[in-house]
Amino acid sequence: MGTGSSKHRDDSHGGERDSGGQLYVSLRMENWNNSELIPHVYGSVPIIGSWDSSKALSMERDSASTWELSFVVPSNHETLDFKFLVKPKDGDSPCFVEEGPSRVLKGGTLEEDMRSALFKTKSDSGEEVVVNCRVFLKEDLVSPFDLAASWRAYQENFQPSRVRGIPDVVMNVAQPESTEDGPTGGLELDLEQYVIPAPTACTAAIYAANVTEDPRSKFHSHISSQKYANGTISGSHGSVEKDRNVRALDPSTSHSVMTDLKSTGITTLQKHDGQRAVFVERGVGSPRIVRPTHSSLSNGGLIRVDSDAEAMPAAAGAVAAAAVADQMHEPKEHRNLAIVLVGLPARGKTFTAAKLTRYLRWLGHETKHFNVGKYRRIKHGANQAADFFRPDNHEGIEARNEVAALAMEDMLYWMQEGGQVGIFDATNSTKSRRNLLMKMAEGKCKIIFLETICNDERIIERNIRLKVQQSPDYANEPDFEAGLRDFKERLKNYEKVYEPVEEGSYVKMIDIATEHGGRLEINNISGYLPGRMVFFLVVNTHLTPRPILLTRHGESLDNVRGRIGGDSALSEAGELYSKKLANFIEKRLKSEKTASIWTSTLQRSILTASPIVGFPKIQWRALDEINVGACGGMTYEEIKKNMPDVYEHRKKDKLRYRYPRGESYLDVIQRLEPVIIELERQRAPVVVIAHQAVLRALYAYFADRPLSEIPQIEVPLHTIIEIQMGVTGVQEKRYKLMDGVQFPL
Repeated sequence: MGTGSSKHRDDSHGGERDSGGQLYVSLRMENWNNSELIPHVYGSVPIIGSWDSSKALSMERDSASTWELSFVVPSNHETLDFKFLVKPKDGDSPCFVEEGPSRVLKGGTLEEDMRSALFKTKSDSGEEVVVNCRVFLKEDLVSPFDLAASWRAYQENFQPSRVRGIPDVVMNVAQPESTEDGPTGGLELDLEQYVIPAPTACTAAIYAANVTEDPRSKFHSHISSQKYANGTISGSHGSVEKDRNVRALDPSTSHSVMTDLKSTGITTLQKHDGQRAVFVERGVGSPRIVRPTHSSLSNGGLIRVDSDAEAMPAAAGAVAAAAVADQMHEPKEHRNLAIVLVGLPARGKTFTAAKLTRYLRWLGHETKHFNVGKYRRIKHGANQAADFFRPDNHEGIEARNEVAALAMEDMLYWMQEGGQVGIFDATNSTKSRRNLLMKMAEGKCKIIFLETICNDERIIERNIRLKVQQSPDYANEPDFEAGLRDFKERLKNYEKVYEPVEEGSYVKMIDIATEHGGRLEINNISGYLPGRMVFFLVVNTHLTPRPILLTRHGESLDNVRGRIGGDSALSEAGELYSKKLANFIEKRLKSEKTASIWTSTLQRSILTASPIVGFPKIQWRALDEINVGACGGMTYEEIKKNMPDVYEHRKKDKLRYRYPRGESYLDVIQRLEPVIIELERQRAPVVVIAHQAVLRALYAYFADRPLSEIPQIEVPLHTIIEIQMGVTGVQEKRYKLMDGVQFPL
């Protein structure tokens, strides 16, 4: 791109500016041949953040007379002011700044034509020397997730981008020799010596149904077994007495959507009467929702995300999900929601229910998971053979309908007492059972059926074996093969009477765990919470085992001083930890070629990641530490002395208290939702180097900790928390690489 071309460049990305992509900006300067003076750039955030020439960023030599500086900024970045200067590489004098006004960059475009950089330097004899250098600018709209997923395929001469002198995306960098003294050798030999006990007991696989809700009463004498026999209701609904009015769905505003989950593009399908759906571009992490115009809604059409359509960024899964969810948003409803699972055994119902429960709880919605199998085992025992589930076993049918009704009544009672979302986990494989549940819920909550369908025999066989290994139903069966035969016979009994969902509001998850992705069918869905559910399900539909490593940045200078906020560099101990962390990552992820490193945009996080090589690095502003606002740079003693009201109010409620002109923990959780969505969507390991408040919130999601506990969660310095994600759930392991002082925030 030559002189003057930047202002009038082809704006083919215009429609994508708000999509949450990043701008890869490359500045080039030609015709500078002085080897003693190196071209630099200085200016506003995020290029450098200082007009101090001593902090200017050095440009990299591209050829004998060409220099380049590249960096990554959000597509909707703030105005960037900058200028070129030349000075010695290792000194600040002499320093010559280009003539003329500052250059202004907006949206990857300079506000004026690309003028040459004019420098007036001095020769050795003291004479003035005028040098005119041509300046070029090139920008490309890219997704950071796309870069992370495919960085090894990029051309070899792709230069690392630089923000504050630290690479954002590092490619093919050679491993430096370790200069660390001390216990490095032990670290290289054995990672296990650094393992420490985790504060939670989540260190082994847990059968998800065991941690669901217990019955209010293990006897439930107020319910007659005849009352729910054969899937019918007679009399009142037991202990649930208060009715709640639920607005009936308007068919004219209902939606039926089919989405292919492994996708790169969007096409519009034929419209069906009474159904509408429109794609709305929404960037991952962007709080702004672009609403469609009234005319665009009237055109209607189903959404189908199609792999043959025009290419989209790798984050398209979240973008398309947001589009589906946004179109189903109505004004936020004050109603209860029952998500009723449907599906044959060994289809991932309980796994899906547990993930959805954890996500909604973390967002602040009162959510509980009710597993009917647990109720059955408590009331009728865990040693029921396959004959108990025969479709011609009327006593078995009556007993199973009874425990389903018990669980449903407990869920409705809990909603009456203030609960918001109940997830009802059972096969619910016949229309008669589902009709029973809908009659019980009438006037009390809205029901959405969530059906899980899998046609991959390999996955089904794996799930069956896991079920026999982990389910309490086979805990007393010493012969694994006998248990396997019994469960397969039970499965055949369910298959004989299985009736797919065709009634009411429903979401069908079809073959989501296959290598080729799956399909999501959505019918008659509207409202805020159903929209959040669909949003989550669209982008979190794989079972690939992978570790997520969470660690705080190395100790910073402000940590040493006891000051909060700020953007200080690392202390000596922090620098040592950064080297130990790089060594650990090299050993732990040596076989994980597609892993990535995520940091915040604060330098203590970026500097901690800088010794790590061989993996792409992505900066998230959403991972920045909690904004302490007016308290930035203060110690807690200073806050207590100078701002006693702030100190006392926050002490009473750290979760909800918002610093003056700053954030609360709840604010942090809201801005971290896109990070959670991307972490769930990743199939490769991710290392997150962030800050205490941020990691408390992220850890609470994976460990399913209550919101009220988040401000007290222990996340020590210089410690790695490994979260293992997979089909068996979430497991935790901790490594302490060196001692560090816990810093409250």
